[in-house]
Amino acid sequence: MIAARPQTLPAAAAPVIVGVGLALDAGVFAPLPALAALVGAALIQVGTNFANDYYDAIQGADTDDREGFTRVVASGLIEPSEVKRAMWLTFAAAIGVGTYLVAVGGVPIVVIGLASVAAGIAYTGGPYPLGYHGLGDVFVFVFFGVIAVTGTYYVQAAALLSGWFPLGIPDGTVALAAVVASLPIAALSTNILVVNNLRDREEDASTGKRTLAVRFGYRFARAEYLAMLALAYLAPLWFVARGDGLAPLFPLLTLPLAAAVARTVLTETSGEALNPALESTGKLLAAYAVAFAVGLAV
Repeated sequence: MIAARPQTLPAAAAPVIVGVGLALDAGVFAPLPALAALVGAALIQVGTNFANDYYDAIQGADTDDREGFTRVVASGLIEPSEVKRAMWLTFAAAIGVGTYLVAVGGVPIVVIGLASVAAGIAYTGGPYPLGYHGLGDVFVFVFFGVIAVTGTYYVQAAALLSGWFPLGIPDGTVALAAVVASLPIAALSTNILVVNNLRDREEDASTGKRTLAVRFGYRFARAEYLAMLALAYLAPLWFVARGDGLAPLFPLLTLPLAAAVARTVLTETSGEALNPALESTGKLLAAYAVAFAVGLAV
């Protein structure tokens, strides 16, 4: 449970929640594909967490000075081989769930699913770990935001609008609205990583992990956090502008929480302060996703 890091699961659930809200609005809600997407996303999240725990430890990125949550390999709680085995079994389970989604969504889901698993491993593993070269933010924005939301919408629409295993992208299954709706989730998911990298900046710099916070400093990382917040709260205006009424602005109700977390991020560097901010950013993501999904649905 420690290695699975259940506190990160809002990053897996949020895009599915928004994808369901958008599908309800468009009249293409399909419960079974939506549930499979949720389970698959959670498994990929947990598998990625296992991969991070394993690869960060064996590459020396987790030291005794770590201020973040406990890592089971680095702390000696679980043998590295056991965590690695758990990683592969979890990704295998995700692929197992994905076989149903492949039957529904066809070739596009094959590509998305395999790319998601590969990226989850490559985030901290492989010959060019994405997280060690400042690409972690891009990985999270794309896979836990844009692809996750549009993919959730796609499998629901495909289940209703096409036959089994489409070879291409069926008409009506990819909507501009899904892409726009994915941007706030992508932004807030990225902010979870931004807080993590702010907290770990000194340790990462000493171990050669070149995150954006290491490359460009605290000021850049804080500006990135604010920019992602701005994107999250501006994107719903697109739905208002296209005539969806004011309901898509429901996420504005989460602004007080966003402001409180931002104050901490802009002024603190210690793990004692940023660990709660990390959890609060996850809570912000979850609350925003629910409010946005409800707003889209109504």
